[in-house]
Amino acid sequence: MKGKLKIWTGIGAYALANAGAITFSISEAANAELAEDLQSDAAPLVISQGEVCIAVPVTGGGEGGEEAVEISGGGEGGEGGEGGEGGEGGEGGEGGEGGEGGESGEGGEGGGDLAVTIFLPPSERFSDRQIITDFVDQLIVPNYELLTQRSGELEVAIATFVGNPTPDTLEAARQAWLTARQPWEQSEAFAFGPAASLGLDAELDDWPVNEVDVISVLESQDALTPEYIGSLQTSQKGFHAIGFLLFGADNDKPLEAFTARDLEYLGAIAPVFDQTANDLLSSWTEGVQGFPPFRDEFVMAGEGSELYLTPQAAGEEIVQGIIGILDELGNVKIGEAVDSQNPFLLESRFAHSSLQDFEDNLQSAENAYLGDFPPGSTDGRGLSDFVTAIDPTLDAQIREQLEEARIAIAAIPGPIEQTLCDSGAQAEITAAQDSILELLDIFQLQVLPLVQQ
Repeated sequence: MKGKLKIWTGIGAYALANAGAITFSISEAANAELAEDLQSDAAPLVISQGEVCIAVPVTGGGEGGEEAVEISGGGEGGEGGEGGEGGEGGEGGEGGEGGEGGESGEGGEGGGDLAVTIFLPPSERFSDRQIITDFVDQLIVPNYELLTQRSGELEVAIATFVGNPTPDTLEAARQAWLTARQPWEQSEAFAFGPAASLGLDAELDDWPVNEVDVISVLESQDALTPEYIGSLQTSQKGFHAIGFLLFGADNDKPLEAFTARDLEYLGAIAPVFDQTANDLLSSWTEGVQGFPPFRDEFVMAGEGSELYLTPQAAGEEIVQGIIGILDELGNVKIGEAVDSQNPFLLESRFAHSSLQDFEDNLQSAENAYLGDFPPGSTDGRGLSDFVTAIDPTLDAQIREQLEEARIAIAAIPGPIEQTLCDSGAQAEITAAQDSILELLDIFQLQVLPLVQQ
């Protein structure tokens, strides 16, 4: 997830303060002069159909291992996590800020002024314990189990490549990285709890990566011990540091470009990465670092949980996570890159796989709504069951909009790292973004009030 400053605000949720984003826009009249100036400064350019797409290097590495700042306050208005960005910046009920990076009011405000106040009879208020339990047992745990399987396969593939660097072993390591990304990106609607409070999200997926920081490790004489890797900034050892080392800055790193230090760095990062993924799973099922299993805290909402005082609070956390990933996807992962016409702001630009991330993030929102994890063939009772019982038309609308957004993302010409600034692709990119933001509005203005009442 994108680097943010985490501020805890109450029952399992927190607000995200934007740690800084680069935007760069130019007028059409200044294109030629600016392109000449940038070329003279050796800045990379992507020029498409007479337009200048400016690849502005990212400065400062994402979260950099920032600790959550704990403060007192109520959960309403706080964002529901983004894992490392809790549930991916899920927004708070009344007046919550835009999820992960979405600005307040940009399809990302909490439903305070716009949402219709709904008063449900006690019998219809959220109290379904099976939805809460299945959310963990039928979605979170099997999703993280698949992640640990894939992270283990990535460690093995990297070790094989490091020991015998050939075109085939390099391709296998790259494919293992891409394969591991899918269960991770599909988990981002519920990256709250220990993913946020213990910094495990940032350890795995801090972005954007400042390449200079990664290169500084390569150029140092430091011994790459597990302890040393553990002390690095989060952006120097997660998915995207590995991606930069495996794929190069623009998915163009040839085998002969790998140095002995590159291989040493890869070999040192991979087992630490795999251990972090396993710690994330264990944090829910067994407990880590002296903390009890977070599963117990979540499923015991209203029956002894110290974070979730009612089942409704846990239900709201689920909705906040969905809101957060939709906000980040529409307003940040797509929105910031499009607005600034800067491919450096695309999350998985090293591997040219950002479109796959978009698809998996949308799938994450759908899984969280339905309570299922299709790769694990699970079939849980989900938030959709609660919505259907109160307003079946709304449930049908959500399902239809999920499908529309999926089709819209699939229609974006890829890889988006190459088509971002192509005027011929702008209609498809904008349509996908609009479709996602429409879905975000539905959850903010219609679903969240149902659960909050």
